[in-house]
Amino acid sequence: MTTTVPETGKRARRGGVMSSSGLYIATSVAALLFLIPFYLLVRNALSTDPEITGENWKFFPTHIQWSNITEPFDDPTVDFGQSMWNSLVVGILHTVGTLLVCSLAGYALARIPYRHANKIFYGVLVTLMVPTAVTFVPSFVLVSSLGWVDSYRGLIIPGLFSGFTCFLFRQYFLGFPKELEEAARVDGLGYWGAYWRVVVPNSLNFFAAIATITFINGWNSFLWPLVIGQDPSAWTVQVALSSYMTNQTVNYHLIFMATAISILPLLFVFLFLQRWLVQGIAQTGIKG
Repeated sequence: MTTTVPETGKRARRGGVMSSSGLYIATSVAALLFLIPFYLLVRNALSTDPEITGENWKFFPTHIQWSNITEPFDDPTVDFGQSMWNSLVVGILHTVGTLLVCSLAGYALARIPYRHANKIFYGVLVTLMVPTAVTFVPSFVLVSSLGWVDSYRGLIIPGLFSGFTCFLFRQYFLGFPKELEEAARVDGLGYWGAYWRVVVPNSLNFFAAIATITFINGWNSFLWPLVIGQDPSAWTVQVALSSYMTNQTVNYHLIFMATAISILPLLFVFLFLQRWLVQGIAQTGIKG
């Protein structure tokens, strides 16, 4: 006895295969487009200036300039190694401080009963609507009066609190299981004990996602470090990169090589924590 597959079933399978093929093709094209800037970065970093600016474009340089790799560190005008170290210190301390301050604020707004909690939360949301340019000058005057110019304190402390990060933590803690905290209180823990011993260990995925975003933003910040780091020894890597382009000369291969080196920590952080990034943001929810 022979059986026949219904025509509708054949069409469904054919449509499913075609949709999957289309999805793979679209994903591949998007991946290639995403990788083009990285290709240009590596290609120009290993080329000479005439090859970068020349009319005859080549897919890859004729003679790869491996010596360009060490050139940013040998440049006597810019201490690129020190700027990388400054960015690393600022990025790590800024991330840790932001996680601590904003998570405590978000947990307090989500869990501690206080009649003015909603008003404070709305005040935090209002700060998201204030342009950075409005607070830039007052922040600099305050930091300067405290003597924090050309110091890690001036680069890190003013940016520890983020209204958006506080909002994300509050939304996440609103969806955190209250049963775990109630069990902690039965054991005699207060709000701080429940936060530190129960909430944080069970929220590491979300903390990792926020840490990734915060570190990348801190590493890429330019305007505030440019103003605070007036001495070259206090420059971050973004400020150091801007110094390679002057009114007199533009050293193209040096800019591209230094940029390629400067994004390596970001690639490492992103590749290491990427699986928590989308998952952690999705866990915030939207609850009143």
